[in-house]
Amino acid sequence: MEATWRWVAVTAIAPIAWGSNYYVTRQFLPDDAPLWGAVLRALPAGLVLLAVARELPRGSWWWRAGVLGTLNVGAFFVLIYAASQLLPTSLASTVMATSAGVLMLLAWPLLGERPRVTGVLGAMVGFGGVAVMLGGAAGVTGTGGSIPLGVGASLAAMLLSSTGFVLSKRWSSDVRILPLTAWQLLAGGLVVLPAALVLEGAPPILDGAAVIGFGYVSLIATALAFAAWFAGLRHLPAGSVGLIGLLNPVTGVVLGTVLAGEVFGQAQAVGTALVLGGVLLGQLRPERLRRGRRPLLHRPPRVNVSRQDHRTGGVCDSGSDKVSTPN
Repeated sequence: MEATWRWVAVTAIAPIAWGSNYYVTRQFLPDDAPLWGAVLRALPAGLVLLAVARELPRGSWWWRAGVLGTLNVGAFFVLIYAASQLLPTSLASTVMATSAGVLMLLAWPLLGERPRVTGVLGAMVGFGGVAVMLGGAAGVTGTGGSIPLGVGASLAAMLLSSTGFVLSKRWSSDVRILPLTAWQLLAGGLVVLPAALVLEGAPPILDGAAVIGFGYVSLIATALAFAAWFAGLRHLPAGSVGLIGLLNPVTGVVLGTVLAGEVFGQAQAVGTALVLGGVLLGQLRPERLRRGRRPLLHRPPRVNVSRQDHRTGGVCDSGSDKVSTPN
């Protein structure tokens, strides 16, 4: 059980870092270059991890890395970048929290991981918290034209990445975590690079704050976060990992309130408490009743070895009750 909670703590690094990514992207990165934003986030992180891992794909992992990189990195990063610019930090991270339920549902047919009772209850409590926070956010952000577009981008990102995460868990049992993460980041960045050149032209000119922001987003919210997330998928059920992802909106709400001056009202407080309770509840395993017959007490096996009976002076066969006496 101690090992399980240790992997829960490692996995939690990812949604906390991703929750901070919304704030950094909205406050410090250029708002008119989502494609270059995805490239500058993915490629440096992938190169750093590849330099550490020193392992290239082999066999089917060339095309698998392309598929997973497109789902988990390329399309995902573009959509998240757009959502971060269109939505307040708290609202963007809250919408993404629905990935917890999608991961749990996809893991059943694709991985054979049937949802546990505590997992389903935890998801219900967590989703209740997300709904409360979303309602509170809607009350203070209004219904401008950017809100529906941002929510749509967040939902699309969530669906694509959830599918990619489940496929990663299904395919990656024979691959180490660091090269697995590096391949996906590089593949995703390379997928987006041509589109960025054609549609957005040259890379954006970055000031000092944007350089530091991209450094944080690439190394912390990407390289470190994705390695922690894939490690969690390796050692925990996908449904449990999805529930840990509910820490994403909690981080977004806290940072949005503390750093961006977004409103933190009663709805956000109640919602945050429910999300945290749902995450903890979802990690508990229901006690299994051990049923079955008691093990029968059995005697040590008899060894049919003849020996001299010291009491009778005869030979006793240990496999028989008869004692033979010398003639």
